[in-house]
Amino acid sequence: MERRHITLPLTEELARTLHAGDQVLLTGTIYTSRDAGHARMCETLAKGEELPFDPTNATIYYVGPTPAKPGQVIGSAGPTTSGRMDAYAPTMMSVGARGMIGKGARLPEVIEAMKKYSGVYFGAIGGAGALLARCVKKAELIAYEDLGAEALRKLYVEDMPLVVIIDCEGNNLYETGREDYQRNHSGAVG
Repeated sequence: MERRHITLPLTEELARTLHAGDQVLLTGTIYTSRDAGHARMCETLAKGEELPFDPTNATIYYVGPTPAKPGQVIGSAGPTTSGRMDAYAPTMMSVGARGMIGKGARLPEVIEAMKKYSGVYFGAIGGAGALLARCVKKAELIAYEDLGAEALRKLYVEDMPLVVIIDCEGNNLYETGREDYQRNHSGAVG
């Protein structure tokens, strides 16, 4: 496992260098959306219309940030449970989005789409929204203002601490980590 500084966009070439378990400090432009925003984006695509941002090599952070206090760029910005986006993630990857940031397990269909489209799933630490917000240097509302916290935002982040949970080959830290623990602790007395 490696600790890496990554600068976006998340190209296919860059995605292929990332492995489940890698610790990453992410810098660059990301987009925010949760389930209501994803539903709207997928409806837009189904109508043959363009998204309000270019999804090519994009990374989407599953977050609904709180309002910014005076002097802040953004409020608390902790990850949302990623499973809420599982119904939409394969469609988003099919139009070029490659990175996803959230927390929790993903469905097999999402992992298959990641393998097909060279996607990467990064885990952010739940409960650390105020700390993660410090990585956000710029925030701009770009669409779906009526969705409030779930509006589509463009963020510029610096050194956002993440872990590669699932890589583009389908290796899953949630599975390999458990296996490693069991292998290393079998026979241990508690």
